[in-house]
Amino acid sequence: MKPESITKRQNAERKLMLENLRKTPIVHVACQQSNVSRTTYYRWRREDEQFLKDSDHAMKEGEAMINDLSESQLISLIKEKNFSAIQLWLKQHHDKYGNKMEVTAKITTEDPLTPEGALLIQKVLGTETKKSDAQS
Repeated sequence: MKPESITKRQNAERKLMLENLRKTPIVHVACQQSNVSRTTYYRWRREDEQFLKDSDHAMKEGEAMINDLSESQLISLIKEKNFSAIQLWLKQHHDKYGNKMEVTAKITTEDPLTPEGALLIQKVLGTETKKSDAQS
């Protein structure tokens, strides 16, 4: 059993790590900011189910925050009439300006079906015509 002081320190380190992941959802950077090695971070994730869930949740929160910040900056650039920003926004948010791909194909049959092949297919499918039926 770990002494209480070690447990308190580790809990504080984990809490700081989760806070830093919410601010910067990059493991390497959050580890540096928290003064925790990547090895320790991944060991915590492997050994502690709750920390695994909490760190995944913190990463998602951080990514959402960065996405909001990025969108805010993009909108600022659009307001400044930055063509690249305008183009990016339209490609991602307007069907008319999105990437398009046109596919044209010509399908040809090089080996026509022979009468024997047709009979074989009918036999396999169970739809072959009996000679007596064909003669009627």
